This record gives sequence, C-alpha cells and structure tokens, in this order.
Amino acid sequence: MHGEYKVPGGKLVVADLEVVDEHVRRAQISGDFFLEPDDALERINGALAGLPVATPAAQVAARVRAVLGDGVEMLGFSPEAVAVAVRRALTGATGWRDHQWEFVHDVPREPALQMALDEVLAEQVGSGERAPTLRIWEWASNAVIIGSFQSLRNEVDLAGAEKHDVTVVRRISGGGAMFVEPGNTITYSLYVPESLVSGLSYVESYAFLDDWVIGALNELGIAATYQPINDITSPAGKIAGAAQKRFAGGAVLHHVTMAYDMDAAKMLEVLRIGREKLSDKGTTSANKRVDPLRSQTGLDRADVIDRLVASFASRYGLTPGAIDAATVSVAEDRVASKFGTEEWLTRVP
Repeated sequence: MHGEYKVPGGKLVVADLEVVDEHVRRAQISGDFFLEPDDALERINGALAGLPVATPAAQVAARVRAVLGDGVEMLGFSPEAVAVAVRRALTGATGWRDHQWEFVHDVPREPALQMALDEVLAEQVGSGERAPTLRIWEWASNAVIIGSFQSLRNEVDLAGAEKHDVTVVRRISGGGAMFVEPGNTITYSLYVPESLVSGLSYVESYAFLDDWVIGALNELGIAATYQPINDITSPAGKIAGAAQKRFAGGAVLHHVTMAYDMDAAKMLEVLRIGREKLSDKGTTSANKRVDPLRSQTGLDRADVIDRLVASFASRYGLTPGAIDAATVSVAEDRVASKFGTEEWLTRVP
C-alpha cells in the first residue's frame, strides 16, 4: 500500500507498506524531508511494523514519537505527518495527479443559483458523472453568504443589505459570513472525490486543499500562509476564508472567497461585525478598502485569476470543462425548492 502526504509549507512524506492479516508487516518511510541522525529513519520504520491497520492517526504518531527520543531533528515533517502518510496508504487515498481535472470559469450567476450549483456539481463528482473540477465563480449581483449554521439576524443587518442592494443567501457549508461584490472578490470551488482527502482530519484537509493556492499566491509575491482552521492570510492581513462540505455520495466541496478589492464601509453596514474583526481582514478603518490581492500584486483581477489557474494547471493539469443546460436546470430546481426559500434562509433565524 502506498500513501503520500505533502506537509503544508513543508516536505513530502511517502509511506510504502506491506500489509498481512490486517497488520503492517513492513514499512518504508521516504521523502524529501531532512532527518538527523540517519538511523532515526530505521527507528520510524520499525515502530510501524506490527501496526494494526485500524490504528488511528494519533496513535500512529505516538508510536513514532516514542522511538525517536531526544536529539532527533525532523525538518519539514513530523510524527503527525508520518501518521497521515500511513493512514492515507492504509485507506487507499488518491493523489492530485491521480485525477483528470476539469476547469470551469463560469458566467455570472445570481447568488441563490451559485449556492445550488455548488451542491449539484459536488453530487455529480461523487456519482462519477463529472470529473474533479476547479470552478471560478462570477457574481451577477452583490451578496452576503452566511454559513450553514449561522443565525441570520445575528450576522446580517437586513436594512443595510436592502440599502446596498445585497442579496442574502445561505450556503451548505459551515463557517462565517462572506460579503461579495461583482469584480471585487475571487471565489472558487474545488469538487473532489473523497479519496483525495482520505486519511486526513477535517483540519488537515483544509490545509491540504488550500496548499496549491498558497503556493500560487507565493508565486505572485504574496507571503501567504494557511491559518487554521480555514483562513489564508499574509503579513498585511487576511486574504481569504475557506469552507467545506462532505457528501454521503463520496465527494468533498471546498470553496474559497478571496478579497480582491472590497468596500469596507459597505461591508460594515451589511454585516454585524466589530472593528476588531474588520482589522483581521486587513484594515482598521471602515473608510478604507479591503484590497489584499489588488494592493499586494498590483495586478488586475483577471490577471490574478489567470495566474492562479495557471499555477494549478502546472501542478496537476487542467482540461476545459463546462456546466451544461441540464445541470443548470437541476440547480434552478434546487433554488425553487431549497436555496431560494425563506425556510432555508431562516433555518437558523
């Protein structure tokens, strides 16, 4: 059994295991990490021999740590990273390059339809009807998107939303509220098979699925990093927030909204957030704009998108995809029955 895990901001850890009678008979850990002294690798491999295949990741990491002792230097990886690679091997996890990725840069759509499309496209990947897909959204109107479990009245000033012609919708994933205006944010979704994140905890899967875009931002000259649980940030402030939903059909939806150049004063009138939370997004004044991608890259929004997509394609490959009329029709039905209804919007009043 073979498993790989690229540590976010670190090195690749590979686990090759020989399994007999539900136990690991032989293990070989390898990768581009640094480890001193040399014989520590033999100790790690030895600690994994005899391991029951159902052993949780925390216990795998504890076994590795127990045999290392003092004086061992692990650079670019950790016992936890070894455990993840082992669990990914034992669960038959796939890697990014094991899949043929499709790319869709969608046309502008209304907020409720965007919510429905996310659910429908993820279901299509889970059923095998659609290949794993990267979709760049375009917004047809201003919107506030609240998390699945957020209180509508606690998060949104409905009078402010009406004043600024902002549509309020609720998504299927958790997390916090997002304020978007056409042309001022970059929103994308990844629709992936569950096998891609097999062996990863929820927190680990956020870092894993965000790693490519952090690398792409670094290539643009932004010192972007992952901030647990679901933020992408830089020394100049927060850049993006991610959210995730796992489906019973075997798919994972991971979507991210990145601030390109947003009106902070308008956002404050629509979202019930304090000044301290606004400062986390890169500004301390409601009269300023939240513009980490524009100010830190100096690029037009379209150029930033092109560079991000090119970075993904260079890593994992991309082929052109599309959202056909039948898929849109299914999504429109979901708007009518779910995402566009008052019942869904106010499920947490």
